Amino acid sequence: QVQLVQSGGGLVQAGGSLRLSCAASGRTFSGYFMGWFRQTPGKEREFVAQINWSGSRTYYADSVKGRFTISRDNSKNTGYLQMNSLKPEDTALYYCAAKYGTSWPSLDADEYDYWGQGTQVTVSS
Repeated sequence: QVQLVQSGGGLVQAGGSLRLSCAASGRTFSGYFMGWFRQTPGKEREFVAQINWSGSRTYYADSVKGRFTISRDNSKNTGYLQMNSLKPEDTALYYCAAKYGTSWPSLDADEYDYWGQGTQVTVSS
């Protein structure tokens, strides 16, 4: 079992930055891929970014490419999502997730095994 606890998020003006954290406990953190998703009311969970075991490989949704950066620190059992140049359309509930296996990229939420509790990001115009 893996437990994921998120922190960060909040309210920021358009153009601002936020960093989300995802602290893992349980099984070896470095043994699985991590991803970030987001969800708005009435819509399905949307893929944002993915990172491999070592952090050497990343993949982004087109909507966030060049603005968001996914990273991980296996020594701290923590993953991160740095969000810059935020836009009102980035407003959503953000989730971190973890998965085993080697499929790449993993864009479907159903591919992930464990989820954080979610954290709200609100970007005002």
